[in-house]
Amino acid sequence: MDIYSEEITINSEGFSEITNITEKVASVSDHSKFGEGLVHIFPIGSTASISTIEFEPALVQDMKDKLEEFASRDQTTRHGETWGDDNGFSHMRATMMGPGITVPLHNGGLVLGTWQQIVIFNHDNRRRDRRIFVQVIGKE
Repeated sequence: MDIYSEEITINSEGFSEITNITEKVASVSDHSKFGEGLVHIFPIGSTASISTIEFEPALVQDMKDKLEEFASRDQTTRHGETWGDDNGFSHMRATMMGPGITVPLHNGGLVLGTWQQIVIFNHDNRRRDRRIFVQVIGKE
């Protein structure tokens, strides 16, 4: 088994904006030249999450609405009061969703369902460049 690593960057609005990164992750996987293995996708930072979703506008909005119900951006948090950055809700969203995921690699391709895309959630309360570390463990 060998390891190939690459970092990708996505510019994102914030407030749990969901961005499809499937093609970028597939590109990293292709660069590895592995046929079989595992692809781990991990956001660098404590206010982002990686997951999979059917990336279509209605479901994306449903997900954002549910995250707002769970941890509202208007909610007062001890974190926000301590640091003055008003993003305590973003840390809670990211922690509850979890940071990264692992996707199988088989016959040189990501093992994903027809309607399953890899996405990043930028939970923070501002636009930012999100760094994502992609590590492929595999063999030719």
